Amino acid sequence: MKYAAAWARIACEVLETPYPYGASHASHGPDDVDVTPQRLHPAFHGSYDWHSSAHMQWSLVRLLTLAPDQVGRRPADLLDERLTPEAIATEAAYLRDRPSYERPYGWAWAAMLAAAGKDSWPLQPLADTIADLVLGWLPRQAYPVRHGVHLNTAFALALLLEAYGDLARTDVVEAIRERAIEWFGQDTAYDTRFEPSGTDFLSPALTEAELMRRVLKEDEYKTWLTAFLPGLGTDQHQHLLKVAVTDDSGDGQLAHLSGLALARAWQLRTIAPALPDVVDTLRAGADRQVAAVLPTVTEGGFMSTHWLVSFALLATLAE
Repeated sequence: MKYAAAWARIACEVLETPYPYGASHASHGPDDVDVTPQRLHPAFHGSYDWHSSAHMQWSLVRLLTLAPDQVGRRPADLLDERLTPEAIATEAAYLRDRPSYERPYGWAWAAMLAAAGKDSWPLQPLADTIADLVLGWLPRQAYPVRHGVHLNTAFALALLLEAYGDLARTDVVEAIRERAIEWFGQDTAYDTRFEPSGTDFLSPALTEAELMRRVLKEDEYKTWLTAFLPGLGTDQHQHLLKVAVTDDSGDGQLAHLSGLALARAWQLRTIAPALPDVVDTLRAGADRQVAAVLPTVTEGGFMSTHWLVSFALLATLAE
């Protein structure tokens, strides 16, 4: 794998960077104000925040699987240090005590980590806790969140579906599938003129399309996608194939736009086979997105490098 060594190196570096760290901790009282990252989150500290720590550790697990000879021992040693039974028990208890914490984005990435690392680390308590939270949350969520940042519902459901499919939790998979079809199954003629928003790292349109690819049969999906994004790959929606203006100045919100390019590339590559007449156009658009931001994945500032490897992996694995 071409970039495995460099991606593993930067993932380890950011995970071993304790500060800055955004705890997002809601204190329950005056005795609950210690937000020291390693104490509060013994597994998911470093890499700026809880969800980035979780998905950069997922990146290391995937890189160890895909290219063990290239990444060396450092990733495995780091994961062994973080993903102990005691640390995972603490993280699971924290989520149970704060059932909306990191919902749904962090849940999705932690579940992906649990699925990818299930044979090597004691992650089942974390997976089970998130499964319970998902099953409790889905019936209460009246409407999906459709914007292009962390609370986007379709993105989380796509990853949760993959993770719990790998974990053989058919109850969670079916609950997600039913909710996805209920929320998105009748969507047509999605208006993409206002994408991207200023701090997006997801395309709301392509993210929804990627989720529905996972829940519909092949023929159903082609019909749905044609109705949802009519003209994708021709004259309509061309801006989805162009690289947005990116920023690596150290502003964490503006850095999201580099992730948008990688997320678009991932999603364009996965949905392209459903549109054979424009498959080459969609893949070329994906290639442009990756090429534009690839250097930033490892050579950018910390507000870019602390998370972009994961999205680069999604894009690369979709090739």
